[in-house]
Amino acid sequence: MKRIFQALAFVFPVILHAQIPEVTLSKGMLLEQSCTIRPGIYELAVADKETCITISGNNLVVDFKQAELRGAPINGLPNLFTGTAIVVKGKNITLRNLKARGYKVALYAEGVDSLLLEDCDFSYNYRPRLRSIREREDFSDWLSYHHNEKDEWLRYGAGIYLKNCQVPVVRGCRITGCQNALLMSGCNKGVVYNNFFTFNSGLGIGLYRSSGNTVKHNRLDWNVRGYSHGFYQRGQDSAGILLYEQSSNNTIAYNSATHCGDGLFLWAGQYTMDTGEGGCNDNWIFGNDFSYAPTNGIEVTFSRNRIQGNVLKECTYGIWGGYSYDSYIMGNFIADCKTGIAIEHGQNDTLLQNLLQTDSTGIHLWGRESQPADWGYAKKRDTRSRDAVIDRNVFLYTRKPLKISRSKNVSINGVNLFTGFETLLETPQPNENLKFLRNEVYGTENQLKALWAQPELKGSENVNFSHPNQKPENPYAPLDITYGELHEPDSLPDGMVAALPRGFPKGRRFILMGEWGPADFQRPVATLDTVAGNMYSIVILGPSGSWNITKMEGVKNISARRGTTPKAITVERDPAAESVYLEFEYNGQQGIKTVFGEPIPPGSKYVFYFDRFEKQFDWKLEFFRYDSLAQDKTFAGAPLHTRQQKELYGAWWGSPAPGVPEDGFATRATTEFEISPGEYTLELSSDDGVRMYLDDQLLINNWDVHEPETDELNIRLGGKHKIRVEHFDAGGFATLDFRVRKTRNNK
Repeated sequence: MKRIFQALAFVFPVILHAQIPEVTLSKGMLLEQSCTIRPGIYELAVADKETCITISGNNLVVDFKQAELRGAPINGLPNLFTGTAIVVKGKNITLRNLKARGYKVALYAEGVDSLLLEDCDFSYNYRPRLRSIREREDFSDWLSYHHNEKDEWLRYGAGIYLKNCQVPVVRGCRITGCQNALLMSGCNKGVVYNNFFTFNSGLGIGLYRSSGNTVKHNRLDWNVRGYSHGFYQRGQDSAGILLYEQSSNNTIAYNSATHCGDGLFLWAGQYTMDTGEGGCNDNWIFGNDFSYAPTNGIEVTFSRNRIQGNVLKECTYGIWGGYSYDSYIMGNFIADCKTGIAIEHGQNDTLLQNLLQTDSTGIHLWGRESQPADWGYAKKRDTRSRDAVIDRNVFLYTRKPLKISRSKNVSINGVNLFTGFETLLETPQPNENLKFLRNEVYGTENQLKALWAQPELKGSENVNFSHPNQKPENPYAPLDITYGELHEPDSLPDGMVAALPRGFPKGRRFILMGEWGPADFQRPVATLDTVAGNMYSIVILGPSGSWNITKMEGVKNISARRGTTPKAITVERDPAAESVYLEFEYNGQQGIKTVFGEPIPPGSKYVFYFDRFEKQFDWKLEFFRYDSLAQDKTFAGAPLHTRQQKELYGAWWGSPAPGVPEDGFATRATTEFEISPGEYTLELSSDDGVRMYLDDQLLINNWDVHEPETDELNIRLGGKHKIRVEHFDAGGFATLDFRVRKTRNNK
């Protein structure tokens, strides 16, 4: 009998394994039972709104065994990708080891309860070409996630899009080279952990009307756009983590979301803005690294949340908390930021035990004189800046620790420590009942006298003022208390350490934006560091290897024609040249990937480029009144204002010129130029309408009201030409931006 059981123990698993079929994928296939997928590459292109594979049923497990679906050639342009690779329907479905690339959306699941996505790779799917350049941003690159009631987010594409999925689990997945990695709409009680969603041009993780989720131990670095080091730091609403529109009671912990537009971006939502009710409330944001954000390490607005124990270094704002109320901001390390914590119109907020070090401004609280007339929120809520508590914080070598303006009932007490400052407290507008009690202040005699002389502090008492030669025995002492009820959230048992590995580039100067998103250090790049007249400093970064220059245009002198990475070279431009073009050939001893994810084996040659168009145009820019009912007569009369400029660029929130109305104006820009024969790409961004004539021939006609968008035209030019650009603004923000570059064979 024992031998019979031993035999059955051997045979029974074999029988079970044989019952699980191995499937070869084909376009339009429907999978309705558990199976494994035959490994391989499946080239299955689908059109817009089409689906490649549908998985439907209950209690299914599909193991793809690293099979890869490709919706486009591996070097295809990602802004042209269409369709959906996988659609999932049903309940209790597990998908493992799936790869999908070249689609608008890699995986879409709707209404699936208990979905598990494990060890999948949805890299190199849809992302648009970015139009911003080194010296200025293009407003057509700005994102807007404010509405998703009708799945508006889908226009941006995604690696994973989950809609109305309850208790989903996403773990061990990788998404890079997309605009958005994971988007969740109407999803509750999910767990997202141990994922690598990095180097995308939009969002790492986005939540919309999604509550009770756990987002832990994810690496979400370099989800960014809208940044040029030393020129602008806009972020354009990209973020490592986005919480929008009534997403509450989520735990966001132990993630690394550095070098993102915002580390975490939270907004209550349009419902709250219209009604004054609800919000993205009671989210626990703990123990994350949100450093090196071009804009805000953490932005939380119109809501109530707990922000504790996070690291925020080298951001424009460490924490931006506009209209936050009843929030705890506690135990965060905020260093080298323009402003550590900024809260306008906050109420009943507690700022406790934070360490602010070498920031320009430490804590800034303020209220504006009036509120926007079209905000329902301001009509239905008390929006005064009031009742903040600043308790047991440490300000080390922060130039201006406190800036408080038009605020009421602010208590600065509980032994805050101030040392190494220039001006401790600045009050641009009067405050009511500002209390400064029981603090430790180490400053010069003049600084201390100036502080004590401030009218708002006349009633203060029990302040320990000390001379700067006397140093605090323990400058961190105010932080040395028990956190009490704000305990640390549990780490997941198999949660990874999400921090960037030792030696990985860190700092905003390593946000290197290209036309397809942030550089991911998987290949060599040549980036412009400085320009002084005709002298360029170009830095060559990337994996270790050798390079040499195989082709040059517009170069008079160069400091080196070959070298190894990293390397800085100096290039002198030929003053008569219209552009500077360098073609590099790279050879490395490790494998690399192209910007489109194509692998280059070790020892293989890889070509990369530096290309900068320098020719300038002399533009005559005229401003007129615009009336949509008389548009044909807009340019008939005399202009309201005229000026000359070298570049056709403008971004206008108000009146664009003296005597011109802030809304309802039009522009006419004209130029005549001579250019060498060749193929050129013309780009024209606008808000609102625009049309362009080349040699009196209408080539671009986008004459309607629209948000910032770009029209592109490839055309052959040579010799003398003239361009006329006509543009109108119907109201609100307006922009106009013309760019030209030589068309190259390289992508």
